[in-house]
Amino acid sequence: MALFGVKPNERKTSKLLTDAVGVPFGPRALLLALEEAVPRYVNDIDQGRLVYPACKRALSDKDRDVRSVWDQTRLEAIRYAMMVPGREFELLMEPARQLEMIDAYLLQRPHADTVIDFTGIASADFSIAILAGLNWLRHCAQLANVPPAKQSGTIRNFRRVVTLAQRWWLTEGAAERCSQLLASGETPPLMLYLVWSEYTRLAKQIASATVFGPSNDRAARLGALPADVIPRFEAAQDPTDLLDKN
Repeated sequence: MALFGVKPNERKTSKLLTDAVGVPFGPRALLLALEEAVPRYVNDIDQGRLVYPACKRALSDKDRDVRSVWDQTRLEAIRYAMMVPGREFELLMEPARQLEMIDAYLLQRPHADTVIDFTGIASADFSIAILAGLNWLRHCAQLANVPPAKQSGTIRNFRRVVTLAQRWWLTEGAAERCSQLLASGETPPLMLYLVWSEYTRLAKQIASATVFGPSNDRAARLGALPADVIPRFEAAQDPTDLLDKN
């Protein structure tokens, strides 16, 4: 199962994260971009400039295109982690703290809450926030009528990913391998990457259901979308893959 060490697309911090352009790829670059993108998106919601959540937008609403819904849905999920007090983001990014963070997450009992109470213990609070983000995506999946088979097992599946990451970090020389992967522009199993990747994957399903509805063929026949949107979307791994290359 090739979860780790996969070289990312260099554009994968999304259009909302373009303030980070020019920053070398890495977890700190992603964090910096998120620290700017999440408050900006939340402010747009607070000011009434966008319908919230993104999965509830009508065809006439701003940012109803599939790239925007995909991108902004994952921002809605990651916002919980960005709210954790104390800003100990090293737990999500630093090799020396990955087992501490992973152990805390695996000790966290699954819950169904998106309204969260922080404990003051950073590793526990990030665990609570990560679960809240997953629960938010399950909620959005229900709102968007994502097929039930794709909704099931969200918490269990991510727990399996984190367990695999735990084994990776327990092997000898893991910190050195992490540094080597980062130096070559690849993604070791840092919790920040694991969470962002999972949120991106789940948000794609929600965006598909929101924009294309239950039948992609029907949407294309009605001429509601450009002819190449659906195949491009299906091939995309990240919202930025859908940006105009011109």
